[in-house]
Amino acid sequence: MTEEKTEFAKKIYLYLAALFITSLVVSNLIFQKFFYWRPFQVSIFGNQLFELSVGILPYPITFLITDLISEIYGKRKANQVVIAGIFASLFSMGILLIANIVPALDNSPVDDATFRNVFAFSPIAVLASMMSYLCAQFIDIRLYHLWKNLTHGRMLWFRNNFSTFSSQFIDTFSVISLLSLFGILEWNLFWGLFLSGFLFKILVAALDTPLLYLFVFLFRKKFDLKITDELRI
Repeated sequence: MTEEKTEFAKKIYLYLAALFITSLVVSNLIFQKFFYWRPFQVSIFGNQLFELSVGILPYPITFLITDLISEIYGKRKANQVVIAGIFASLFSMGILLIANIVPALDNSPVDDATFRNVFAFSPIAVLASMMSYLCAQFIDIRLYHLWKNLTHGRMLWFRNNFSTFSSQFIDTFSVISLLSLFGILEWNLFWGLFLSGFLFKILVAALDTPLLYLFVFLFRKKFDLKITDELRI
């Protein structure tokens, strides 16, 4: 591969990493607002499908990006971006803690009470999210490469969906369990929120499969990659 293509591949990896980290941090900051999307009038354990935190909206993007990086750049680069996301989440949690401590001016548009009402639980949420996310993402990457090796680089749709479904089950179950344990969510909402969140993530993962195929096709065409080749940068 030419030096020009190598530099271009590095830039794309940087942009993917930036999009991944942004999606992760934002999802941890906005999780306290809930919304509903009801294509079906179905109730599960007292909760309508789908009653969800807005924090779930950018979250599936992170799994699409790690699968794309795994496919094109390899397991090591995928693990690196996951670890970078953890550090970014820790850093944002530290900023929130400091921002909650410093007093607001009397004429501040946002007073201390309003700020705490929006962000007071975020450090706990980030901690809960990081613990479940770290486990889920590494499982996603490991399963993805396990099936990639077993299928010799074929059946992209299978390893994308199977790895994401498995890791999203673990992530959704873990984060709702921890938030309930910390008292942020009530236990009677557990199964409804868990099933709504998991089913929503499955739906998004299935819908993003054509996007993964498109991006993988463009990468392979641009960098002349064979089905089992990975970029080394």
